[in-house]
Amino acid sequence: MIVLFTDFGLEGPYIGQMEAVLLQQAPGVPVIKLFSDLPACNIQAAAYLLPAYAAGFPLGTVFLCVVDPGVGSDRPGVVLKADGCWFVGPDEGLFELLARRARALECRRLPRAQGVSSSFHGRDVFAPVAARLARDGVLDADVETPGRYPQTDWPDELFQVVYIDHYGNAISGVRARALEADALLAINGQPLRAARTFSDVPEGEAFWYPNSSGLVEIAVNRGRASEVFGARVGMPIVLRHPRG
Repeated sequence: MIVLFTDFGLEGPYIGQMEAVLLQQAPGVPVIKLFSDLPACNIQAAAYLLPAYAAGFPLGTVFLCVVDPGVGSDRPGVVLKADGCWFVGPDEGLFELLARRARALECRRLPRAQGVSSSFHGRDVFAPVAARLARDGVLDADVETPGRYPQTDWPDELFQVVYIDHYGNAISGVRARALEADALLAINGQPLRAARTFSDVPEGEAFWYPNSSGLVEIAVNRGRASEVFGARVGMPIVLRHPRG
């Protein structure tokens, strides 16, 4: 299958245009829209979401990942094979955490695109590559050594909000396994204790919990953390003493 991971938005033509290329060049291959509403142009936020939400897909899955504020510039395109899955997209830091955490990693630099749109490489460059990988499982590209990674000084755990979901829950860039089970967090000055799930706290109460993809998520039972705390992408999350 081909899995889309983009900031293109839930409306407008861009996802449809990219899907059209995939369906023409890899007919019969399922296309899954994992994220279409990543924070716009926010490479760092997407980089922390990618390894968490890519986990669990079968070997051979092709992830078409496009958060590309540098489109049309000299930034390279890249293909990674990480733990048996393919990842295609611009090389601006989007694959940093994925590459850092992979047990097995291959990296290939894509040749510079010629004769294509300067503003839509997702459709014109990366979608054809993803289609070929899904169809044939091979790629012609210059080999780049995995030693290029890591390429940023981003921390292993990002104590910030990286995504606000449909319910107003605030997903962080922190893996829950990095915290003690009774850790006390704070957002916008408000302390938060851990709970297992929503029904474990009274209606209207805020808490943090390990979400289904293993990330620390801040929520309010029958409420919206985005409204209660004014939570937004980039807002810091503070780790306090586990017992307050």
